[in-house]
Amino acid sequence: MKMQVTAPKIRRLLVPVALVAATAVPVSGSDNWPSFRGNGANGNGSGTPPATWNVETGDNVLFRVAVPGLGHSSPVIWGDRLFLTSSVPEGEEASLKVGLYGDIAPVVGEPPQRYVVLAYDKRNGDLLWQRTAFEGTPAVKRHTKASHTNSTPATDGEVLVVFFGSEGLRAYDLDGNPLWDRQFGLLDSGFFMVKTAQWGFASSPLVHDGRVIIQVDVQDDSFLAALDATTGEDIWRTKRDEIPTWSTPAVFPRSDGSRQIVVNGYQHIGGYDFDTGEELWRLEGGGDIPVPTPIRAGDDGPILITSAHGPMRPVYAIDPDAAGGIDSEHEAMLWFHERLGNYMQTPIVVGDLAYFGFDNGVVTVFDWKSGERVAQQRLGRGASGFTASPVAADARLYFNSEDGDIYVIEAGEELNEIAINELGETLMATPAISDGVIYFRARRHLIAVGGGS
Repeated sequence: MKMQVTAPKIRRLLVPVALVAATAVPVSGSDNWPSFRGNGANGNGSGTPPATWNVETGDNVLFRVAVPGLGHSSPVIWGDRLFLTSSVPEGEEASLKVGLYGDIAPVVGEPPQRYVVLAYDKRNGDLLWQRTAFEGTPAVKRHTKASHTNSTPATDGEVLVVFFGSEGLRAYDLDGNPLWDRQFGLLDSGFFMVKTAQWGFASSPLVHDGRVIIQVDVQDDSFLAALDATTGEDIWRTKRDEIPTWSTPAVFPRSDGSRQIVVNGYQHIGGYDFDTGEELWRLEGGGDIPVPTPIRAGDDGPILITSAHGPMRPVYAIDPDAAGGIDSEHEAMLWFHERLGNYMQTPIVVGDLAYFGFDNGVVTVFDWKSGERVAQQRLGRGASGFTASPVAADARLYFNSEDGDIYVIEAGEELNEIAINELGETLMATPAISDGVIYFRARRHLIAVGGGS
């Protein structure tokens, strides 16, 4: 059964009755935050982080420690250890141009870089170890708003995996001992329409059930692969007919008990069998520079995928059991909006609602069961960009501007603003949450915020 939505050029399908009748189970956080946006990229952390803090006075700030170099990779956490990557240039500090602009030119004339992997004690910020993974001139230039270390590490508590694009995929144990190193040659994820516009690499790896999953959508020879986490050897590799993307894959179950790897894309959004790499379903179109990671709405809800560059800004709600080629008319497309999607931020689900944040601070809220848009509101004055994805804990959402202003929003249809907190420096990386503490990887510091209420 289909119905028209009153908004122009937007149509959606009714969600199956069984899904509508299901009670939404709020996503619970884990103390571990093992990869980009935590468990399943859902962005929901554990405990009750504070609503307010003050970096200048130290109120609710547990520690603030300097981090060398420039990096947009997010913190990942296992047990009491927090891991980061960074690119440290020879000589002067790396340049960074943030804000709302459309310059496609890369940074030129940079000096050699040292790519480092850092491990901190999450309780006090002490540096436990540091390893240099690469030293030299990067094979690909970066965007003026990017870093050379955009990809977030991933861990399962046994192996820590870091991806540096053209400079390789490396694995360590949690004490910093090298385990293996894989090289894939030149991986250029720049603008497909202007190939001289090199932007670096940003897709993050996953470690799941003894496998490392990597999505490599580049100018030439894109692929999705599963590697043995203990050896780094290929288990399978599936070719993708895809232009460069900056999205990270996610693993979700299907109703028959099997698992699928879901990826964003432009020519090929899709699901792949976790065990074999076989394509299960595919969808074409959307924004032509996909960045957000697919997420799952609750335990029984649809897969939510969005992108927003070029003529389209879609939001897709897809049945996890989709099969074959699908489009907006297909029965597996549970609902669809053509012009309400995200460019940079991965959306977040809290309870029955899904929150989508655009680059200019506009947040759109959907009922993820029906696809109804229930709220839309701008955070700030539209002068700052928003690149880091939102995170949540204990029914509070934290939206992060590039200027370092953190908007604390009460979960619900009203988008009630509880507080605005300043970090005092640029913020491009998505925060992590563990044990009621939010960890911000800002321009020059790792900042832990906790305590209070």
